[in-house]
Amino acid sequence: MKKAVALKYDKTKDKAPRIVAKGKGEIAKKIIERARELGIEIKRDRDLVMVLEKLELYEEIPPNLFEAIAKILIVIYQKKKGLCDIIGPKKER
Repeated sequence: MKKAVALKYDKTKDKAPRIVAKGKGEIAKKIIERARELGIEIKRDRDLVMVLEKLELYEEIPPNLFEAIAKILIVIYQKKKGLCDIIGPKKER
């Protein structure tokens, strides 16, 4: 069965990323579909989802998961930076 967990991190408010959505089956499909619609990066990691799905909604991830989440965020930020490098900086107006 398909599973999905969505995280959100606001460095001005949160100490760590929070679980903002999670589900199985049709709910998981809707979470993934919505992420795609919003252009949110999707990372497949069954082991991590198995751990994250045990957390409550809006709960911050525990310190023992910081490294795993950080590795994912690094990949996402590198992809975004690469895209910015290809497009180039915004022109001065």
